[in-house]
Parts: sequence; C-alpha cells; structure tokens
Amino acid sequence: MKNTFFVVVFLLLGVVVHSQEKPPNVFEIEADAYYGSILEHNPDIAHLITEHPQGLILSYNRKTFGYREAERRYNYPDWGFTFTYQDFNNPVLGENYGLYAHMNWYFLNRNLVFRMGQGVAYTTNPYDPETNFENNAFGSDFLSTTFLKLNYVRENLWEGLGFHAGFSIIHYSNANFRAPNNSTNTWAFNAGLSYLFDHENVPQYMDIEDGPSNEHAERIKYNLIFRYGWNESDVVGQGQFPFWAVSAYADKRINYKSTLQLGVDYFDSKFLEEFIRYRTVAFPEDGLTGDEDYRRAGIFVGHELNFYKTAFVSQIGYYVYWPYEFENRWYNRLGLKRYVYKDKLFAIVTVKAHWAKAEGVEFGIGVRL
Repeated sequence: MKNTFFVVVFLLLGVVVHSQEKPPNVFEIEADAYYGSILEHNPDIAHLITEHPQGLILSYNRKTFGYREAERRYNYPDWGFTFTYQDFNNPVLGENYGLYAHMNWYFLNRNLVFRMGQGVAYTTNPYDPETNFENNAFGSDFLSTTFLKLNYVRENLWEGLGFHAGFSIIHYSNANFRAPNNSTNTWAFNAGLSYLFDHENVPQYMDIEDGPSNEHAERIKYNLIFRYGWNESDVVGQGQFPFWAVSAYADKRINYKSTLQLGVDYFDSKFLEEFIRYRTVAFPEDGLTGDEDYRRAGIFVGHELNFYKTAFVSQIGYYVYWPYEFENRWYNRLGLKRYVYKDKLFAIVTVKAHWAKAEGVEFGIGVRL
C-alpha cells in the first residue's frame, strides 16, 4: 500500500502543476483537534468499538485565484497536503498516522468548505496471529486512507488568523491487499485555527467570463485500459495473488466538467481461484468441484468529473458472466485518472468494490482514441 500514496499524489499533482500560469504564492496552514466515534459498518468490528477516538489534523492549503479556466469554473478551489494523527484509545487498534493529498471546494460565499483527501496511513498495531489476533480491522502496517471534511470557515478574521469547525469522516482500509481487512470509519467533530501567510497581499479573484460549458463537448471516443494489482481473500493466511483486468468503453464528454461512459470489463483474479479451491476442501457441503471458473465479465456505466488533465472517476457495473457466486453481481469503482500524453494516454488508480466492501486497488494504463 505504500506505492498507492505516491501514485495518487502524482495524479493529484497534475492538478497542481497545471493549476496556474502565474501562480501567486498564497497559502495557509491549519491545525485541528477532533473527537469522534467509530461507526459500526460491519458487525465483525463491534468488539473494537470500546472508546472514542481522538486526534489532530494539520494541513497546508495553496490558494487559487482563477488564472486557469478550471479554477473559475470550480469556484477557486484549494489544493494541499494533510497530516493526521488518530489515537483509537483502544490498545488493540493502537494509533494511526496518515499523509494525504487533498482538494477543497467552497460554497455559500466561501463560508462552507468541503475537503476530500486520499493517501496512506501507518498503523502501530496491526493484526498478528499471536500477539494481536483481535485486530481484524487492519491486516497490514500500511493502509489506504480517505477522509472527508465539511467545515464552516472564516478566514483572515484578524491579522491572518481564522477559525473553522465542522465534521470529518476518516476511513482506513488496505483494500484487501492483505487479510484481515474489515476497516474502520471514524465520524468526528473537529475545530481549529488557520493562518493565512502574506495576508496583506492577497490578490483579487479573476472574474473572467468563460464561454458556455458545453463548448468543451466532444464526439464519442473509445478507450482501452489494462489494470493490475495484488489482493487476498478474507481467509487469513491464504496469501496474496495477482489480478488483472481489461476494460473497453465508449465515452462522451458533454461539457467542461462531465464525461459519460458505457463499457465492458473482464476480470482475471487469482485470489478467487485459490478461494474456490479452499472452499472445495474446507466446506464440502457447498457442493463445489474445484473446477468452477473464477473469471468474471461485466458491463458498466460511469462518469468522469474533469479538472484539467485529471479526472475523478466513478463507475457502477453488473457481472453478466458470474460462474462462481462471490460477493454479489453489482460492483463499483472510484478513483483518479491523469492524462500523461495529450488527451490520449493516461494512468489510472481505482478501488474496485462490491458496495462498501473493497476487492482491490487497481493500477492501470489506458488509451483514448
């Protein structure tokens, strides 16, 4: 999972590098304390919900002022980096340290801000079959982590100092990279202070009249993606196995922000082949022969939210070929896409899941023609 953070940061930095032609160096730092509760999204982690977690959030925000079209269309968002510390107040779960790349979107005359961050976390006390067998939430030292933050903000109230308060959700999981992986979701109240550097020389937002969003509409284009990764079934100790997938789809960009998708997927997941063999021996009452096909194929619809050469991807699919009934027939993807050569070649990182249960992190490369 260590590589996941660096790939995601590379994709998000694509927004940063292209965000401003003449970027003014205006930034702020934030410090928050938070206190919350672990949500029982899975009854298997009920024994871990004993106390209220608490922690710190430290952030760096780089301001944008409309030097590029996307900044104006998205109401001058911020980009930055966040460090989090979480004490679960439970010796089984230990403590987590997270590092994220994030973006902020503003609403209600810039008094309401929504932040989304993605990164990697280190947990101090993961599952161990001998010393920490109760921790069925985290099966590895490094975890994929996502956080959402919705705050009321008042910036630069006095000499650069500002105040903010609101709610956060912090998710930790290794996306089935290693079992066990029941994950945690922390719902927390946070409050803190910010300081805007060089607050006396903040430039005005550029208010340029851009053309209609649908001027960016395109004809239908065709895409081919190869994805790969490693994961493990929920059976602890079964081992990690490679998987790969091929996706072919047509897309139609309808305006500056949105692109619609329709396509097909083919999945070859070796962990599922091994899982079928395990079930054949361990649970003969299932009636399995061991010759069941582990491969799957599906159809999906999707959406891309475009921001320069980066896009936030969301898809929902249905297995049309599903010979072994693993999880359910519906699957979904969320992730980031970044064009590396014009608008034709791109890199992509997605998390494939069955609703809230992750199957794996997919690293891919694709072409759009």
